[in-house]
Amino acid sequence: MMRKRHSAAFKAKIVQELLREEKPLREIAAQYGIHPSQLSKWRATVIEAMPSLFEGGARHKEKGEPDHEQETNELYAEIGRLTTKLAWIKKKSGLDI
Repeated sequence: MMRKRHSAAFKAKIVQELLREEKPLREIAAQYGIHPSQLSKWRATVIEAMPSLFEGGARHKEKGEPDHEQETNELYAEIGRLTTKLAWIKKKSGLDI
């Protein structure tokens, strides 16, 4: 008998259904024609990997920090340009304080 291969998306869909706990594991297994022990393994794999999913978010945030720093520097440069323009306008208009 040949082993049936399932896509990652299919496995994720099944595990989401398992985690909702709306139906018993055996019922879901029968619905999709997959052995209950296989579904238990998929669920265990997902639960085990969950903490690393949240750690991955922190890494993405760190990668975004240089963009934030660059944006901050650009904004300070713009403030400097506008301050210079304002001073020039005040001087030319006679409102120099």
